[in-house]
Amino acid sequence: MRTTSLAISVGLVAGTLVALGAAGGAQAATGRYEAEVSPAVCTGTIDSDWTGFSGSGFCNGTNAVGAYAQFTVTAPAAGTATLSVRYANGTTTNRPADVVVNGSTVAAGASFASTGAWTGWTTKTFTVPVAAGSHTVRLNPTTAAGLPNVDHVELTTSDSPAPSGPALYVSPAGTAGASGTEADPTTLASAITRIGAGGTIYLRGGTYAHAQTITVAPGNNGTSAARKTIAAYPGETPVLDFSAMAESSSNRGLALNGDFWHVKGLIVQRAGDNGIYVGGSDNVIERTVTRFNRDTGLQLGRAASTTPRDRWPARNLMVSVESHDNADTAGENADGFAAKLTTGPGNVFRYAVAHHNIDDGWDLYTKPDTGPIDPVTIENSLAYVNGTLSDGTVNANGDRNGYKLGGESIAVDHVVRRSIAYRNGKHGFTYNSNPGSLKVSENISIDNAQRNYTFEAGTSVFRGNTSCRSTSSGTNDKLVGDVDATNQFWSGTNGSRCAGYGGALGWSFAANGSLTVTLGGRTVTW
Repeated sequence: MRTTSLAISVGLVAGTLVALGAAGGAQAATGRYEAEVSPAVCTGTIDSDWTGFSGSGFCNGTNAVGAYAQFTVTAPAAGTATLSVRYANGTTTNRPADVVVNGSTVAAGASFASTGAWTGWTTKTFTVPVAAGSHTVRLNPTTAAGLPNVDHVELTTSDSPAPSGPALYVSPAGTAGASGTEADPTTLASAITRIGAGGTIYLRGGTYAHAQTITVAPGNNGTSAARKTIAAYPGETPVLDFSAMAESSSNRGLALNGDFWHVKGLIVQRAGDNGIYVGGSDNVIERTVTRFNRDTGLQLGRAASTTPRDRWPARNLMVSVESHDNADTAGENADGFAAKLTTGPGNVFRYAVAHHNIDDGWDLYTKPDTGPIDPVTIENSLAYVNGTLSDGTVNANGDRNGYKLGGESIAVDHVVRRSIAYRNGKHGFTYNSNPGSLKVSENISIDNAQRNYTFEAGTSVFRGNTSCRSTSSGTNDKLVGDVDATNQFWSGTNGSRCAGYGGALGWSFAANGSLTVTLGGRTVTW
């Protein structure tokens, strides 16, 4: 499609590189490459006039056979990779293209069919051979209509051998009574009841259609020395899809109520309530994506209303996780992440990214009925554009904060450090009536719609925080507590540190799972 290019304001460039660790050192990696980010080449223009794209724009190619979109991708090892192309075709006709890798055509005249609208983004996948190192991927249109709009490509590769050790295997075509070998895969629900401590359930790639909650029951535990693991098979992406569910508080996707489990590498989407709900303790949730669920994407809370307080979920680590586009019909409950109402001590979110959720990025809400929760730590994380879905939907009922850190005047001493709030629909960081002594340090908050920081009660301690605005207008930050000169809060002008925090937001997960954030192409460091 060719249109008059619109001026692009400060945008969002969301890149991902996710390495999925498995037992025995097995690794898989998925790299995302945005069309608007060099060294990508777009023969046409980078536009942003159709919503729903990732990053800050998409390639709107010239309508001609000679036009193309080109990406430079990296494979950590030789083998077979999955190339995913995210595109939109708002016409009624196919826009075929050759898929060319390093000058060799791997898919001639591949179909890029109509998606119904230019905002109807979808993904088409190809299997391509790769060697270790960099590769050039080019999409060459084969008709004068040119390419569809191209958002990004992703390359998923395996950089280690197939898994070994005590294991059960699951596939979308598996059956409950199957043995659970690679040749005779079983179902996830069946494998959960059969795997022993120290064992791993490997999910083969593909979409798993579920109409009921997949539950790890209380008492189904690993040990501190031998966790039970649910992991993506190396180089593959399993998607647990609960589209068949109605929206209901009883219709969660994956309910993890056991202890000492490790869940990694899964996408959980379209559940009738939470995508992943953690009611157990001492678990690790790693490199998961929770999206399009009808309540909070990933939430912690007690397993049942009868669960005693000393069994509330505790010491769980959520690391290198992403949660986006979660939305309930009312528009006031679905956050990216939540540890609220009934959570115990020691829960940590690290390298976590919450974006484009209808309500808040994080919600640590409390209420008198259940009293205070234990302090939660959020560190090295990112919340952006919460309150607005990727397709532009906004609901007036949503709170729309980046980090909502309390509720109903109940004091809890949370810790939030080295985290970023960017362009959320209300506040960046808000105490939300929590009068406790929070530790708020080395955070960055930029261009949130109301205040970048709002803490109007309590004895919180603020150190090394930065608040920036790209224009001279904005509501002054409000701070009550221990505030020293290491902070640069907004009171009509930017502090000196803001000079390094201008421009588009970008982010990626490194191979070790750490979160890298860039602003205007410059890496944010603490």
